Amino acid sequence: MRTENGYMPDKSLKRVSALASNYAQGQVVADKNIGVILQELPNLTLWQIAAWPDRLSEISRITADTIGVEAAPGPGKSKVFENRAMLRVEPLKFWIIGITAPKISPTKGTILDLSHSRTHVRIAGPQAQVLLNRHLPLDLRDKSFAPGSVASTAFHLVGVTLWRSPSGFELFLPRSFALSIWELLCESAAQFGYEIA
Repeated sequence: MRTENGYMPDKSLKRVSALASNYAQGQVVADKNIGVILQELPNLTLWQIAAWPDRLSEISRITADTIGVEAAPGPGKSKVFENRAMLRVEPLKFWIIGITAPKISPTKGTILDLSHSRTHVRIAGPQAQVLLNRHLPLDLRDKSFAPGSVASTAFHLVGVTLWRSPSGFELFLPRSFALSIWELLCESAAQFGYEIA
């Protein structure tokens, strides 16, 4: 049976993490400290909704209602309700996380399922900001990249999306580059001490 979006999932298929070959929970301690906590959040549900310019306000309202928030976030910002989130990744594009996308007419915008194309990694801990600033060309200090901020950027020439959620820094990595970026993060985090949760 097809879903309302026309997609018929195959229940026999199991999603395999791009990090499966190199993901071992544990700690690497530096000077008796753990400064960074790294964690993959598996089974990502991620939809991109793009509005046509003359339908932005309508798509914003529909998407905000789906998440359960009063209004859509502005560009480079996010809104969170319970275990769902809405990120404004571009002026006319939203990402919604943790919930299925609403049905939208093609005359108003487009919907794209990005769930299998991205690996979701959370970086938290007292040295998370310092670690990321060594790899990303962004000013991640609180005054420049406050909680709730979203940015499209590059990690060693690979396009990534960074969101500062209530739980830490969330990196959305293209699946094909996820393992190499994960290895770089682990190598760089060793100087601070890190835990893979």
